[in-house]
Amino acid sequence: MRNLDITTLRSFVAVADAGGVTRAAGFLNLTQSAVSMQLKRLEDMLGLALLDRSGRGVSLTPAGEQLLKYARRMVDLNDEIYSRLTMTDWEGEIVLGVPHDIVYPVIPRIMKKMQRDFPRVRLQLLSSYTSELKDLFARGAVDVILTTEAEPGEGGEGLLDVPLRWYGAPNGTAWKTRPLRIAFSRRCGFRPVAIALMEREQFDWELSVDSESDRTIEVSVSADLAVTPVLEGHAPAHFELVPNGVLPELGMQKICLYAASARPRIVEPLVEMLRNEFCSLRGRSDLAAQ
Repeated sequence: MRNLDITTLRSFVAVADAGGVTRAAGFLNLTQSAVSMQLKRLEDMLGLALLDRSGRGVSLTPAGEQLLKYARRMVDLNDEIYSRLTMTDWEGEIVLGVPHDIVYPVIPRIMKKMQRDFPRVRLQLLSSYTSELKDLFARGAVDVILTTEAEPGEGGEGLLDVPLRWYGAPNGTAWKTRPLRIAFSRRCGFRPVAIALMEREQFDWELSVDSESDRTIEVSVSADLAVTPVLEGHAPAHFELVPNGVLPELGMQKICLYAASARPRIVEPLVEMLRNEFCSLRGRSDLAAQ
């Protein structure tokens, strides 16, 4: 039996992801010739052509496609073993506060990556409303928070602009009624935004459901008793977007990031992951589906 080299497999994965040797070399901090030599060594060892170099770019041959899934698993397992046994300086606990309506799709991916890359770090998730999270952050009770606001406050960083939209029940008719029946949670930050807009537009509406419980709001809306404002793409599966133009536009909200200035080193990777993940969602309309 012959042993595959992890460094060579890492270069192969990088070339497949980058679509070319030059870009992959930059990601790996190697020269282009070094990466090319590693790929040639891998092909010679296996006796297979892994890359199709006939076009302008680089694409995988059928053998390369087959190898790629194994190479990813081997590189990931190598990195996980190394992290668990050697990264003793990355230890501790991080408390991350996130509004419940933007937990998906990003936060599960973040928690999985943190567990994989920093297994000695315990990431504790706290889900609450923006106002409460900002209070906890100000008192130092949480290390990092995400918020939904019209604009970030002092020390905040805007990550993503998301439309605030009206949602109702699938195939529902509550959005057609006048006065418009609206369901609001008492602590929801979108409540004053929507109320101010309806008053300014002199739109005929009434408070149909007023509750401390988000579950009550969800049940009421899904039962077609009312509509409610939700960030586009972040609504529960049993909600449906109200058709455009029939109700007043609610404008945009920002998903913002706050991280303590005097934070421990272990927070830095989390902050960078959050930036990258939300940056990848820009321009996407299927946020909650991923």
